[in-house]
Amino acid sequence: MKRFEYLAPQNLAEALQMMADRPEALPLAGGTDLLVQMKEGGRPVEVLVSLKRVPEVRQFASNGNLAFGAAVTVGQIAANPQIQQDYPALANGTGLIGSMQIRNMATVGGNLCNAAPSADTAPPLLVLGAQVVLASAQGERIVPLVKFFVGPGQTVLQPGELLKEIIVPNPPARSGSFYLRQTPRAWMDIAVVGVAASITLAADNTIREVRLALGAVAPTPILVPAVETLLQGQTLTDDLLQEVGTVAAQAAKPIDDLRASAEYRRHLVKALTQRALRGAVARAKKGA
Repeated sequence: MKRFEYLAPQNLAEALQMMADRPEALPLAGGTDLLVQMKEGGRPVEVLVSLKRVPEVRQFASNGNLAFGAAVTVGQIAANPQIQQDYPALANGTGLIGSMQIRNMATVGGNLCNAAPSADTAPPLLVLGAQVVLASAQGERIVPLVKFFVGPGQTVLQPGELLKEIIVPNPPARSGSFYLRQTPRAWMDIAVVGVAASITLAADNTIREVRLALGAVAPTPILVPAVETLLQGQTLTDDLLQEVGTVAAQAAKPIDDLRASAEYRRHLVKALTQRALRGAVARAKKGA
């Protein structure tokens, strides 16, 4: 690993000033992605600004929605009873990342900022309508997560800016969400395909609101608006699920690589979409 400068601010204002003074700097949270890229991939990094002593990005906030700092670990999210109950897709996704040791270090913000198309936190947060708060010495801005990713490893973050907080709206009554993925190994692997679904049911059990998101099948995690149009006001049936799975597979833009072919990924999208929607409906009915 090449030499780099390590800065250790004590609060958010100090961290943002360091980022402003050194626009080439990168924030360091858990380091489970960034440090590996620096060590094994030779990623050139001159300055790291550690967030380990910055309390503002390491805590849960109370603002009427689910809000937590970007440096909250995925293990904390996966083990949180409120999140397991009200945002189960997010608990699913965070609980699948790495080993227990990695989950105790890796952060939600780091997983998002790494911007891997296969990130396990991205599809759940997309279907839950999440927003991210981006902060710099000049102020803050709120960006819908769907607009945060611009390409593999690329986000809308500007030099001197860091991800401060993730905000997730409280789900309506009779809502459920579900995330699942396919990996070559059961654990310690990244998704070949990931699918998240969120559904809100009307009183007659027809679908009032639905979102579907896919991971690892496009340059960024994506929502599939065509599924929302198709399912609005409908009741899930086997035939409808088959149709929805086909629509989702058509929306995917996968590539052939060493881990899976594009054809196999489309097949997985079709199958996992049906399972995710069934799971989301079952959770919505259970919470009714």
